[in-house]
Amino acid sequence: MSSNTVPSPLPDLGKVSAWMAQALAQCPGLGAASQYAAWSEKTLAAIAGGLDNDRFCQALSSASRYGPKGDLAPSHQLVADAEDMLPGWNPSRWTALEAVRVGLIVARAEVDADGVAAALEEAFRFADEGELCALYRSLQFLPGPERFVARSAEGCRTNMKTVFEANGCDTPFPAAHFDGVAWRQLCVKALFVESPLWRVVGFDARVDEELARMALDLADERRSAGRTVYPELWMCLGSEESGLEATERKLTAIEAELAGGDELSRKGAILALGRLGQAGRLEEIQADGGTFFGPVAGWALMGRHDQTSFASISPPEGAEPKTRHHEEGSSAGAPLFSLED
Repeated sequence: MSSNTVPSPLPDLGKVSAWMAQALAQCPGLGAASQYAAWSEKTLAAIAGGLDNDRFCQALSSASRYGPKGDLAPSHQLVADAEDMLPGWNPSRWTALEAVRVGLIVARAEVDADGVAAALEEAFRFADEGELCALYRSLQFLPGPERFVARSAEGCRTNMKTVFEANGCDTPFPAAHFDGVAWRQLCVKALFVESPLWRVVGFDARVDEELARMALDLADERRSAGRTVYPELWMCLGSEESGLEATERKLTAIEAELAGGDELSRKGAILALGRLGQAGRLEEIQADGGTFFGPVAGWALMGRHDQTSFASISPPEGAEPKTRHHEEGSSAGAPLFSLED
């Protein structure tokens, strides 16, 4: 059931290339990159004419000399277009340089769909942190995705948060292609490195009892060591989509958290009650939780407890989720609840 993969269609590479070009044409850092247009035209022409793997890797590396710097900062319309093109792809947090490099990779895939896998493996061998981010972000677009599953699973082991999030967040690739073991490793690693689990696309559909057990074990370990529990850990106990049961161990762990002193983790535990269908307990908290926890229980009773709802308690982004779901939802982009309630 919930351990199954979440299908993801492959996008049209030509449309992806056009999107990259449009986003880069509008990005804030383009004005300072005076040589970018000429370099980009020359490099894309070389790729179209056939570029061996060594020269292709050199092109990826040299992008840092010519490409625009800073955030890509795509418009709301471009973010919506990206979601329409490939559900689960959210480029809101991309850098401009990542878009340049992904554009080159997509162009290579258009010319040589079979050979792009070998070219990427060569690039992975010598990539720096920024190049790794672009390489992992590109995997969601490429034909023959099964060729890249092992590489993406390997990327989940990194301790570089930027690389981990480029590989595991805001992309449909892991949910679509990871087996149960690799999927759970991704989710647990997100908790260990304190990356935003709510941004792991398809999480609610794939949470399962084994992941819940692993999360509870982690919560026990952290409490035994006198450490706080990461708020998003409580996502792992179940979801409306997964239909997991509210076991005694889960409810006992939630009550222990509610009795603790970490405010964000307590809010996460309240949302977990909603995900497990515990309406009666939520009503009690709503009545007795005051202005700090009562509203959270109210939101959970209203069904606002899916993975994106945890954005409001996910450090360090706080209450400013950048997802189309929130922008188009009934709250018109308002935070689920303020961290200063």
